[in-house]
Amino acid sequence: MDPVADAMVGLPDLGGQSSLRGQVADALRKALATGSLRSGVVYSAPTLADEFGISPTPVREAMIDLVRDGLFEAVRNRGFRVVRPSARDLAELTEIRELVEVPAVVRLAGAVPEAVRPRLRALAEEALTAARDGDPIGFLDADHRFHSELLELTGNRTLVRTILDLRGRSQMHGLARPAATETLVASAEEHLGLLDALVAGDAERARELMTRHLDHVRGDHR
Repeated sequence: MDPVADAMVGLPDLGGQSSLRGQVADALRKALATGSLRSGVVYSAPTLADEFGISPTPVREAMIDLVRDGLFEAVRNRGFRVVRPSARDLAELTEIRELVEVPAVVRLAGAVPEAVRPRLRALAEEALTAARDGDPIGFLDADHRFHSELLELTGNRTLVRTILDLRGRSQMHGLARPAATETLVASAEEHLGLLDALVAGDAERARELMTRHLDHVRGDHR
């Protein structure tokens, strides 16, 4: 019998999105990434709703969204079970990211507008500060914004949506166990190195750093 959670799990605060359903889904993803929600455990929407201080409906809707993402599975009359991370799934996601995300970022070498460089650097430094402070949620927020804003420079909205979806899925698998502080710090430092390489027009260095960046996600399941 799978364990059923009935205790507080330390969910992140809601905020930052207009849709309550979207806020809950985002908070659940962060809780999965930081290990607050544990693989193999069944969580009920009413219990989580009590922790959020909201009604069960948006929580149930958000969990159904995450079922489609492969992060939860519905358990009849009990709730939603956190799917145990699969090394094969992670390897497949990472392979797709290498084929799609790495070339997309490398193409930006020498093409990062001067006007956006301070913003990207600030986000990279924010991620590094959060990593050094042992704040995985802060790191995930800054990491997501850094990569989102960087990818927007490609001008390809479909590409951006595809890559961010792949990043979100692989990140949940790769960080299903709380990442070590040194892993987060190394990943955060690569943001700064990547930005420097792109600004300098060094495509090969950018490719090297992006590939290493993906290795941090894959590495948790080697």
